[in-house]
Amino acid sequence: MKSVIAALSALVIASSVHAGEVMKMAVTTSFNNSGLADILLPEIQKDLDLEVQLLVVGTGQALKLGRAGDVDAILVHSRKAEDKFIAEGYGPYRREIMYNDFVFIGPKADGAKIADEVTAAGALRKIAEAEAMFVSRGDDSGTHKKELSLWASADLDSDGFGPWYKAVGAGMGASLNTAAGMGAYIMSDRASWLNFGNKGDMALLYAGDPVLFNQYAYLPVSVEKHPHVKAKLAKQLEAWLVSDRAKELIDTYKINGETLFVFNAKQD
Repeated sequence: MKSVIAALSALVIASSVHAGEVMKMAVTTSFNNSGLADILLPEIQKDLDLEVQLLVVGTGQALKLGRAGDVDAILVHSRKAEDKFIAEGYGPYRREIMYNDFVFIGPKADGAKIADEVTAAGALRKIAEAEAMFVSRGDDSGTHKKELSLWASADLDSDGFGPWYKAVGAGMGASLNTAAGMGAYIMSDRASWLNFGNKGDMALLYAGDPVLFNQYAYLPVSVEKHPHVKAKLAKQLEAWLVSDRAKELIDTYKINGETLFVFNAKQD
């Protein structure tokens, strides 16, 4: 009987070793909605024997998870919030990985006439002047933070907007679905829009202002704040994310011939 138990114990241990290591990373809904995670994660597991479990939330919530030590690393896109996270000691540094841009989506008829605007601020002013329906994520995500900063740059305060402005408190995919159902304008990251399946009568109407640049960065969680975090695994993942292998996968990921992200990580 003891030999049977010993054999079973050895099998469990062998299975655990074969299963590889596991770490947790908080990522944004925009990254997850892009479909890129489905490309990267199997390759990470194959190359590193590392299972990366994703917690898909907005940037604000991802940073909260990092502060609480509930994840080993985060991948987010809000520089000001990232810098604060590091300044508070919750992350030792940030590492830029890739970028895309934010775009304005709306009904093809473009009742607010934003398509010919020169600046993002000008496009938002036209939406506000027309009181055209606008869906905001309203969830403290990186996209939401960026949207609020753009309203401010247009000298407009979203707190004073009327019923045409709908803050839905949802992720990027759900917010796009709401906008499509209402025939409303919305700001999205390009990757989520390209991978969005319910476009209906919606179209990409405005892009190109440099202010819409959207950088994604990787931040390991501080082992000094949270000794239990898997710093070694986070470092291994970081090395992979800035490698030539990651560059190839990120730069060649396309939907209908359009590139979703551009790799811009610098190797050590």
